[in-house]
Formats: sequence, structure tokens, C-alpha cells
Amino acid sequence: MKDAKIRLYVDQPLGMGQSVPVSREQAHYLFGVMRLQPGARVALFNGKDGEWQSEVVAAGRKDGVLKCNVQSASQSNPPDLWLLFAPIKKARTDFIVEKSTEMGAARICPVQSEFTNSDRIRQDRLQAHAVEAAEQCGGVFVPEVTNLQKLSRVLDDWPEDRQLMFCDETLAGDEAGLPLKEGPWAILIGPEGGFSQAERARMRRMPQAHAVSLGPRILRADTAAVAAMTVWQQRLGDW
Repeated sequence: MKDAKIRLYVDQPLGMGQSVPVSREQAHYLFGVMRLQPGARVALFNGKDGEWQSEVVAAGRKDGVLKCNVQSASQSNPPDLWLLFAPIKKARTDFIVEKSTEMGAARICPVQSEFTNSDRIRQDRLQAHAVEAAEQCGGVFVPEVTNLQKLSRVLDDWPEDRQLMFCDETLAGDEAGLPLKEGPWAILIGPEGGFSQAERARMRRMPQAHAVSLGPRILRADTAAVAAMTVWQQRLGDW
């Protein structure tokens, strides 16, 4: 059986012979936009049961049913890494969510720092972007995108066992590296205006926090997110 060219995230259990109903939006995409007919192949994943090659058994304008035939990839979860970032302009925030999904973030957490320009997000829209990124890049895991939270509150409740890599633009050109510490981690990217002195001082007092330079140049927030995840993955991740 040839692998399907279309991949679809679903919120139902997957297994041999399992029938999977599709939502109205998914039916429109599969049968209206892509014009699939009964017998067509679709790859399904739900973030828990790996990837399954399925076939269309019923196709309608508003609904449809797929049937799982064979597992084409086992479940593979990313490292326990959170990405925390201050939301920026809409398209660039979308970019951060999409690329961090592709690069293996386990959770994506928008945070509001003192200098954050945006004070609101559409959590459901960003979660949909994470789903689309996983569908397109061949992943079988979709990270949770949380609601916007104040950075101060997040730090108040910070887990004792989770290390924090925060990218400090004042260290540009410094050779401060990332310590080799196993276990859960998080990366924090600041806003376009950088962290405040109070935020920076607070994190430097945290035993779990590690200030890191991303090179000799100050990066845009969306570029910094990709660079930081690359540094972490090469040093401590599953690359």
C-alpha cells in the first residue's frame, strides 16, 4: 500500500479497523477541496497512537468516515521542552508556533512580560496552526498551545525540577553556554523590547534559570525562537 499524501490530525482513537468520523471542516477539505472519493488514502494521527494509513469509506459534503488499515509510524514524542515567548505581530507569532512545533516543542506558552506589545491572543487559532504544522511536517505529536499568562505568574509557579534557558540580549557576543542538565527544560524568548531589569534580575536569582547568548547579534523575537530551539536541541535534545 502506498503511503497517503494527505495527512490529517483527528481527535479519535486510532487502531486496526477503527472507523474515524471526520468533522464538517475536515469533510470540506477532504471531499470539497481535495476531491477525495471512497477508496482514497489518508494518513491519520492523533498525537497518541502513531500514524495510520486509512481509506475513505464514506464521503459527503458535511461529513464522512475513514477506516484505519495499517500503522505506518509508531508514536514518537518530543523531549519535555516548553517554549515560552512574548507574542508579537500576528504573522510572526504564527511563525513561532509553526516552527516550534516542527522543531519539537512539547508545549508552547505565550507569556506577557513587562514590555510585551500584545496583550491578547487567539489560543484556538494558534492551536490550529500547531496542528497544521504537524500535519505538514510529518510529525505525530501536536504540542499544546496554552492561553496567554503573565510571566510573573508563570515564574511564581515555576516547577522546581524544570530548567529554564532564557535568552538575554544583553549577553550578545558573550560565550555563556548551556549547561548539560538532563530532565525537563523550558526556553524563554523575550519581547521586542527585551526583558525589564526586574525580570532579568528575578530570573538570575532562580537556581533553575540559565541566561544564554544567541550570538553576537541581537535577533528578532521570531528568529530568536528558532535559534534558541536549535541550540537546545543540539546540546540536550533528540537531534
